[in-house]
Amino acid sequence: MWLPILFLIIGLGLGLLTDIKIPDEYSNYLSIAVLAAFDTLFGGIRAYLEEKFDEKVFLSGFFFNVLLAAMLAFIGVQLGIDLYLAAVFAFGVRLFQNIAMIRRYLIDKKYFAKKLKKLKRN
Repeated sequence: MWLPILFLIIGLGLGLLTDIKIPDEYSNYLSIAVLAAFDTLFGGIRAYLEEKFDEKVFLSGFFFNVLLAAMLAFIGVQLGIDLYLAAVFAFGVRLFQNIAMIRRYLIDKKYFAKKLKKLKRN
């Protein structure tokens, strides 16, 4: 669990401490790269909660997702179509699915913890 949180803290720190301006022509690349990174981050958190987390899968997934998204955006620009929207849709759907699964896991865990305490009292 510490690796996704570490990367989140590093990313937020770098983002807040630097004054980097991104040109408008790269905004599509950056937006899907950030979306892919969030997808990987929440996927890692979900895998940790399900006790399936693997650092190699997390790191390779992060770089593969970001590169794939950037490649789709680049090919789309070369063809003159908004191909990056396919990556936005795919990563967006997975991001919301991961967040929903994390939420359900935390709710179920809290619910069963209350039930267990109640059973122990009786």
